[in-house]
Amino acid sequence: MTEEYGLLDPAEGEGEDFGDEWEEIDVSDTEADRIARKRDRKFAEFRKRLKDADQFKVEQSVFDDATFAAIYKLVQDGYIDAFGGPISTGKEANVYEALGAEDTDVAVKIYRINASNFQHMREYLEGDPRFEGIGSNKKEVVLAWTKKEFANLRRARKAGVRVPEPIAVERNVLVMELVGLVEDRARRLAEVSVENPETAFEVVREYMRRLYDAGLVHGDLSEYNLIIHDGELVVIDMGQAATVHHPNADDFLDRDCRNVASFFTRQGLDVDPDDLRAFVTGEASESASENA
Repeated sequence: MTEEYGLLDPAEGEGEDFGDEWEEIDVSDTEADRIARKRDRKFAEFRKRLKDADQFKVEQSVFDDATFAAIYKLVQDGYIDAFGGPISTGKEANVYEALGAEDTDVAVKIYRINASNFQHMREYLEGDPRFEGIGSNKKEVVLAWTKKEFANLRRARKAGVRVPEPIAVERNVLVMELVGLVEDRARRLAEVSVENPETAFEVVREYMRRLYDAGLVHGDLSEYNLIIHDGELVVIDMGQAATVHHPNADDFLDRDCRNVASFFTRQGLDVDPDDLRAFVTGEASESASENA
């Protein structure tokens, strides 16, 4: 039933507290900041080569030295070997195709410190137990957001949700699995004709439930943040995913349920957002047990 869309198995041994145990996320200066301040000859040469590359010429005004230093550090550590072309260019980040370790294709997501939507990010960060005391410094907020996306991807993978595998993070640069090559890119659910909407819906709602059990709500889930590649449904754009302890978590979840229900209703299914929410949070099974 679910094999068509590649439903994953959750990782074993997470324990009863999975979803309530939160990793510490540090937004203090990294090795990349120290490299940028030192500006030795090797880094200066690397920075010049990168700035002269066609992919980065338009970004010279928004990528600061510390961003180039973060890329330099990831190259030194073996996570990036060579850059390809841009996959997407957004208001907050650019995503590039790159060659990673052992000739694997990876995606490199680079958040812009100066151009990112600061207030939008704060809305999702404030109330997250991993970022208590996060200040109003724009650089710290963007760095926190980048590390938050890495942590969200890792937590989702452990919960058995098919998301791009997180590989490395340095400052405002995230390296992750490339799902679909540029010339044969994965398609968003909104861009394809869904041949088996019943199965697709069952996979999506199961992934929503697993995220919730792991303590996360996607916060922007829709047919535009679900892609199909090689027969798998993949959840993307996990940067804004918030913990269930976030003061707006209920609102985020309600919005996700409305979006998903609306899409699959247009596919001919009878999906009620309240029923979907009950399934995701476990209220449906609790109600069934009480009525048994």
